Amino acid sequence: MAAAWAGWLSRRLWRALLVVACVVCAAVLLTASSPLDPTSRSTYRVLQLNLCDSGIARCYTGGAVAEAAMVIRAEAPDVVTLNEICTDDLVPLARALADAHQNETVVSAFRAALDRRTGDDFRCRNGQSYGIGVLVHIPKPDRRYTTQGGVYRAQDAGDPEERVWLCVQVPAAFDACTTHLADKSQTVALAQCQYLMNEAIPALRREDGYRPVVLGGDLNLHNGGAQDVRSCVPGGYLRRDDGDVQHILATADYSIDTTTLLDMAGTTDHPGLLVSLVPLHAGWPPTRQDHATLWGPVPAQTENIYK
Repeated sequence: MAAAWAGWLSRRLWRALLVVACVVCAAVLLTASSPLDPTSRSTYRVLQLNLCDSGIARCYTGGAVAEAAMVIRAEAPDVVTLNEICTDDLVPLARALADAHQNETVVSAFRAALDRRTGDDFRCRNGQSYGIGVLVHIPKPDRRYTTQGGVYRAQDAGDPEERVWLCVQVPAAFDACTTHLADKSQTVALAQCQYLMNEAIPALRREDGYRPVVLGGDLNLHNGGAQDVRSCVPGGYLRRDDGDVQHILATADYSIDTTTLLDMAGTTDHPGLLVSLVPLHAGWPPTRQDHATLWGPVPAQTENIYK
């Protein structure tokens, strides 16, 4: 009888220990997958491309868009900022990003530079509008977004192309912006950069509430010299460049993980600049339920959606 009792007690003890072990393992697994664990945070990849696709500049090859589409499919960035493109270039590039993020949402926006001579859009050689664009992968079911942009007050009087800026505002994530600044006068380029970073983007925040910002563009400014790009980058921003005039900036809501230069196979005169960002806020981006508390009502959708 004593032996049977001891056996029953031993079995009960082992079962209790097994239950405790399972509970501990489950707790460990839940903790590991919690958004509070830094290792579970997403990485956002921002790709800056200057495709020189106007058909006018000497750097034009006619192959940059196809090469960019291959790079986008291979690298699967979350944001692509585009300079020196024609209107129709946006379609194959947006589809390439949609291919890279199957069954998720990709949105696109384009803003034409202005032609001072005509008062109309600046034109590519093929007659399409010429300017800048942004592609954004939105990994959430909520596909709503808005676009904002403008023309700089400061312009190079010797260049008929009037430079512009563009932002795609994704309510539950960030503002993704691009620009292509004056290339013949660094003084004008610096004034444009200062306006964008110190006036235009802060004005968006005053209107719509705070969101992190990522910006990619050919700023035609270098790191160093009389017109140092760093003099137009406000405190609270991180910056990486391609060693030349392309830059990616992000608010300090992120840390920078990696910076990579991508070979464009001679199809344009600039490499691709790819920067991986790690959000520093636990559980970032916030859920849609948190949106009203953090930023206010979600704005209505505009522009194009590729699904």
